[in-house]
Amino acid sequence: MSRVCASASALALIAGVAQADGHQPFAIGEGAFSWDSYTAFAEAHDLSGQSLTITGPWTGNEKAQVDAMLSYFSEATGASVNYSGSDSFEQDIVISARAGSAPNLAVFPQPGLAADMAAQGLLTPMPDGLDDWVRENYAAGDSWVDLSSYPDETGAVDHFGIFYRVDLKSLVWYSPEAFDEMGYDIPESMEDLKVLMDQIVEDGGTPWCLGLGSGAATGWPATDWVEDLMLRTHSPEDYDAWVSNELKFDDPKVIEVIEEYGYFARNDEFVQGGASVAANTDFRDSPKGLFSIPPGCFMHRQASFIPAFFPDDAEIGVDVDFFYFPAYAEKDLGSPVLGAGTLMSVTNPSPAAEVFIEWIKTPIAHELWMAQGNFLTAHIGANPETYMDDAARALADVLQEATTFRFDASDLMPGEIGAGAFWTGMVDYTTGKDAATVAAEIQSRWDAIQ
Repeated sequence: MSRVCASASALALIAGVAQADGHQPFAIGEGAFSWDSYTAFAEAHDLSGQSLTITGPWTGNEKAQVDAMLSYFSEATGASVNYSGSDSFEQDIVISARAGSAPNLAVFPQPGLAADMAAQGLLTPMPDGLDDWVRENYAAGDSWVDLSSYPDETGAVDHFGIFYRVDLKSLVWYSPEAFDEMGYDIPESMEDLKVLMDQIVEDGGTPWCLGLGSGAATGWPATDWVEDLMLRTHSPEDYDAWVSNELKFDDPKVIEVIEEYGYFARNDEFVQGGASVAANTDFRDSPKGLFSIPPGCFMHRQASFIPAFFPDDAEIGVDVDFFYFPAYAEKDLGSPVLGAGTLMSVTNPSPAAEVFIEWIKTPIAHELWMAQGNFLTAHIGANPETYMDDAARALADVLQEATTFRFDASDLMPGEIGAGAFWTGMVDYTTGKDAATVAAEIQSRWDAIQ
């Protein structure tokens, strides 16, 4: 399948239009957008004279893109909207909420912070029935409801947000030319993938590029591997229990998954340069083997952001492409997807905030950013033709076909674990330490902070 990526100049052009002409890059009523949802929404809501404040992590070009989307909400309702982005959003929102000066809505890049604020009584529950609406209108809808439902200050679980933008991690990047030359097929299952790996080695090649280096965050690419494999080896309930420490790190199920990661990463025949080199290779440099002649590796498991570190002239669908990191056919766990996303929650209720939640339910609210690029959605009603390019549509297909979606586990665990012991432990394991020992050390750290 051909998947052609929009050029950087095209992305810049659309972002520039969003900034230059009063924030609205698309004429109302034109194109493949679901303008009927816009019209129905506009007819149902009049917020003339009212204002809405929103804060979140989007800055720079992302702020220009969300501002463009918000301009259509203003046009439809008459409300004035002010979005403010901050690199220190996580700190700022807690401070303003505790001080009673929070904006109407906050955009959380991690559910853990939203859960903390819900437990402190700093979030307002979603309207009745929104959870059922998400189940029916989002791919893997139950997962999105689970990720946005938390105990309030009384301990009662309620629904506290709606997810908007989504990122994918369960992807394998490869060279179509190299695959075609060797006669390799895209694996449909994890069993097929392992057969392919053996065939690549037999043919004199190396299956994987791998790099764990990331400065102070070294090790996180390995935790993504483990998280993806956890979803493919055990149930979503086990994954959730692991995130909450009900399933301990030194449980046999977790050790099994770490060792399964080792199947890929600790076999020097499977990894370019061998495991010790991979542990010290910067993740930004790790895809280079896909583009060398002959190939230094044939595959690279990494998230949807990794093209930012491909050669400038690399064209998705021609020089490089991707496929879904497959599930085990024998496990019968469906098609799980690992990723991340942004959650919109009410931090200062108002009539305009209630109407904005209704806006996010409309297909048009998603399509208006889809068409600008750098955006995926789980909303099954959004028209995929409005995605900016074929690559985005192909990524969306992976998301839409997911039976389970789970947030990056290390982002949900306490920082000392998810952004500390887990990272370093996976580096230790990759370079030779026993899985049971590593798991016990991580669990010991977790026990010490509770």
